[in-house]
Amino acid sequence: MKNRLIFLGLITCMTAAFPQLSFANIMDTTVVIPAGGNTFASNNDDIVKQKGVSGWNNQNATLEIYVRVTQPGTLKLSLNASTDDKSTITATIGNQSKKIKLTKSDTLVNAGEWRLKDTGYVKVELKGIEKTGNYFADIKSYTVSGTAINSKTVFVKNNEGNFFYWGRRGPSVHLGYTLNNDVKAEWFYNEITVPSGDDVIGSYYMANGFAEGYFGMQVNSATERRILFSIWSPYSTDDPKKIPADQQIVMLRKGEGVHTGEFGNEGSGGQSYLRYNWKAGNTYKFLLHAQPDNNNNTTTYTAYFFAPEKNEWQLIASFKRPKTNTYLKHLHSFLENFNPEQGNKTRKVLFGNQWICDVNGNWSELTDAKFTGDNTARIGYRMDYGGGLDKSGLFYLQNCGFFSNYTQLNGNYKRPATGIKPVVDFGKLP
Repeated sequence: MKNRLIFLGLITCMTAAFPQLSFANIMDTTVVIPAGGNTFASNNDDIVKQKGVSGWNNQNATLEIYVRVTQPGTLKLSLNASTDDKSTITATIGNQSKKIKLTKSDTLVNAGEWRLKDTGYVKVELKGIEKTGNYFADIKSYTVSGTAINSKTVFVKNNEGNFFYWGRRGPSVHLGYTLNNDVKAEWFYNEITVPSGDDVIGSYYMANGFAEGYFGMQVNSATERRILFSIWSPYSTDDPKKIPADQQIVMLRKGEGVHTGEFGNEGSGGQSYLRYNWKAGNTYKFLLHAQPDNNNNTTTYTAYFFAPEKNEWQLIASFKRPKTNTYLKHLHSFLENFNPEQGNKTRKVLFGNQWICDVNGNWSELTDAKFTGDNTARIGYRMDYGGGLDKSGLFYLQNCGFFSNYTQLNGNYKRPATGIKPVVDFGKLP
């Protein structure tokens, strides 16, 4: 208590001697935000590198930086930036813009101060106005301080574990469906709807996940969409070429127009995809089959896709996985963004009418799910994620785009049962 009084006395003396200082100024928390993990460029300009923003010369390429605050107050912004001659840029928060002039000798440049009336994510927008050199600015980091900034301020703090990449991709979120471990689930059925406007490039809406693989649909570009089905090899590696012959995934058959091959980077195995222009707002059905072979210690996984536009089940592919003897376990769905340039755009997906069918042909509805997140969400570098029960009565997942109302992780949710069993004639499947 005595030390605290001495400290407060010193501050009182300092503010009396230097009227330009205030108690709030002295107590401000200052944080440095790395540009490489927290900047997005419009027009998909490839100017955001691990070391920061480099070669920003396009006047139409606006930079976006996001920081999440837990209390209203002031936000002061400075840029650790330089240019090759002279330039002018603007920094905008809300409807208030401030001009920043840069020169060759600049390092830490004051951008100004804003008052934040609310908590949640704040977007800082930088726009190039004029330049006499080749580029507007190279930016290494952003320094923020003020009464709105504290130890709970959220941003991607460092690149340990390649978090500049993962942080810009944004948090992935999952729904884990509750299933009795004693059930021999041979079939897994799920329905998926991407609301209109939520079909964002870089999105993977994964419907039927299981212990050995996943099955869902993607937006790969402005002109291409895919239905994707993948199986991991039992051999742990990120390089498919290192998988021993006896642990490689074997493709048994595939549907018309389906491409098959191998994948790497996040585990390795066999992959198949159908280029299909699925439509936002429509509901698509996914059906997965697992058939273990006790004699050979293998399991065959087969994926079927039902598009309302075609009104029939299509075979995607059938893969045999070695050193595996199991029915379907760890059933789940997830939503991820796989394109770091798209991590500032929100997307959402609805999942409904989940069922499993056991070895005796008995259907059981899955109505309980647990909402979880990946490392980016758990470490708290991004908090723009949501999931659980939608007002429509369906499960939902949502991520990216820096929305402020997030969902607490590890919550359990129950959807209303539909009682509507899937209409599937197994004998007539392709």
